[in-house]
Amino acid sequence: MVAAAVLLGVVALALAWPVPVALSRAAWPSRSPATALALWQGIALGGGLAMIGSLLVFGASPAGSIAGAAADLLPAFSAGPVPDGYGVVHLAALTLAVGLAVHLALNLAATAVRAERARRRQHRLVDLLAEPGADPAAPRVLSHPVPVAYCVPGIRTATVITEGLVELLDDDELRAVVAHERAHLDQFHHLVLLAFRAWHGALPWFPIANRAERAVALLTELLADDGARRVTGDQPLRRALVLVGSTGEPGAYADAGGVNPDAGMLEQRLLRLEPGRHPLAPHARVASWAATGVIVATPVLVLAAVAV
Repeated sequence: MVAAAVLLGVVALALAWPVPVALSRAAWPSRSPATALALWQGIALGGGLAMIGSLLVFGASPAGSIAGAAADLLPAFSAGPVPDGYGVVHLAALTLAVGLAVHLALNLAATAVRAERARRRQHRLVDLLAEPGADPAAPRVLSHPVPVAYCVPGIRTATVITEGLVELLDDDELRAVVAHERAHLDQFHHLVLLAFRAWHGALPWFPIANRAERAVALLTELLADDGARRVTGDQPLRRALVLVGSTGEPGAYADAGGVNPDAGMLEQRLLRLEPGRHPLAPHARVASWAATGVIVATPVLVLAAVAV
């Protein structure tokens, strides 16, 4: 079991620093954002499982299995001393594993609750301030001169634009902006970002958590751009981005926290719309998806092997 713990520790270290750093610096994710987003999710999930699993497996090593350690130690909490073979380091590893898992789960729940409260507040404000439309699926228009567009996810969704945006853009450009916001909603990007925001909030001292959240935020913007391109083509979207700039979308979604689009993200989005930019070759996408599967499957299989 010690060998399994070491293997999981090596995987956790690789997924905590060199692998995500290399991915965040790579140029290819903007060419195939869906593939890159899946890889980021695999890194986060695989890294978390490996980190917690390494501590858990090492702590349970005196029993030879996780189930055996549970059978040894759970009765000791209420009736009796710790069984022989379990040293301070084993108990500390088990405590850290359980504490880290609980901390991550509670932070995810708290982040989700805060985001849902913020979305409900945004819905109330939109209902109060925006002009009602004849079509419930149509964008809600705010009487404001600054050109802004955003979306409010949830069970009841809303796409919000301002009168300033309507006056600034022509019909095709406005359709591109609205399609971009609808793509955020249709693809549930708020749920993807919620997990990475919770990870960053749980481990704010962990440099890669911030890097991952920012990279994923950019990828969701690129995926939403792809949704707009399918509706209007590249040029209306490009013109709208140039006219509105990075201030036209106050955040990826109208909820609590998150990474706001900035000039750097806008530059990368515009660069992607230039002629001659092509998606990754099929074999490269297959390799990336295969790597995602291996990253997630490795800690799962190791933990399954030592569970009983």
